[in-house]
Amino acid sequence: MAHCGISPTMARFAALLLLPVLIESVFSISFFLPVNSRKCLREEIHKDVLVTGEYDINDESNTKTNLKITDSSGHILYLKEDATKGKFAFTTEDYDMFEVCFESKSPMGSGRVPDQLVNLDMKHGVEAKNYEEIAKVEKLKPLEVELRRLEDLSESIVNDFAYMKRREEEMRDTNESTNTRVLYFSIFSMCCLIGLATWQVFYLRRFFKAKKLIE
Repeated sequence: MAHCGISPTMARFAALLLLPVLIESVFSISFFLPVNSRKCLREEIHKDVLVTGEYDINDESNTKTNLKITDSSGHILYLKEDATKGKFAFTTEDYDMFEVCFESKSPMGSGRVPDQLVNLDMKHGVEAKNYEEIAKVEKLKPLEVELRRLEDLSESIVNDFAYMKRREEEMRDTNESTNTRVLYFSIFSMCCLIGLATWQVFYLRRFFKAKKLIE
């Protein structure tokens, strides 16, 4: 029976390579939200990516905090009024800039209510998937779960590189198109200047002839 395993050296090397990707997939932050104020966080996420999040807001009396997540078009992906603690999840439909906004409201005024502590933990891509649940549903062994995780991570890296390549091609096409337009505009400008100079020469020639300054 064949034995399949990964040497410690290869495992450490793979971990070093994948560490930056894993760090970018996790977004965790804590901050204080003053009463009657609004604070938004923005993050760019690729297309068809699962995004999960968990938030915990320090509860204060006479204070209501709303949580709203929108894309760049203003579409609401998640909305929770009087939010205190909970979770959210959504899947992106396109590469976009997403905005997570916390808004605090209180009739007491800003001087009487202390700031609220907000804890936000967001994950997307591979880190957002619950591989323990997948293992239970598909009855996977621990090694198979790790292989599934590595496969998903590899696919995410390939998609990132494909997106970067596509963006590079789009930028190159834009630069070439811009250069072509600038060239045509320069030629048009030169033709206009030559035409204007020629007209000025003939106009001055007729003027000087009318004044009998030249023959």
